[in-house]
Amino acid sequence: MNPLRYVALRYFNVAGAHPGGQIGHSTVNSHLLTKVACEALVGKRPHVSVFGSDYPTPDGTGVRDYLHIEDLAAAHLNALDYLRGGGKSTALNVGYGHGYSVREVLRMVETVAGEPLNIREEPRRAGDPAYLVARASVCARSLAGTRAMTTYRPLFRAPWLGNASCSRNLGADFKSP
Repeated sequence: MNPLRYVALRYFNVAGAHPGGQIGHSTVNSHLLTKVACEALVGKRPHVSVFGSDYPTPDGTGVRDYLHIEDLAAAHLNALDYLRGGGKSTALNVGYGHGYSVREVLRMVETVAGEPLNIREEPRRAGDPAYLVARASVCARSLAGTRAMTTYRPLFRAPWLGNASCSRNLGADFKSP
């Protein structure tokens, strides 16, 4: 009998949607920044809250490693291939190894949408760290095909296409990545 083997994938801040708009964020009452921003743009939320602007980061807001949903799906498939190839049980961080601040993310959403967000500054939330970025080098070495994106722009274009709660006509000049 073969012993049970596993790959536990750890990740944070999944963002984006299928580039063709087939799937996207669907969690009701989600607190994911990209979905909250999208919902604020179409009037489903009155504003986007920025929790803390005094962190020791370049712009004072928290920095996070946002992971595109398609890269997360690929990591799961790569984990299965790893196990089929005889790999040992392991736990791996999935991410790009670099992060973006809350303000950077909101600016990109505004750029993609072509309109400003109603942003409200709020006090820090208890326990929120200044930086939360995955050390994913072991994952990249262990799971063949795991990739890193060079830009976060596709993370914020796709939610407009795939998120039913944010769908609307963006005009002919809007193109998916």
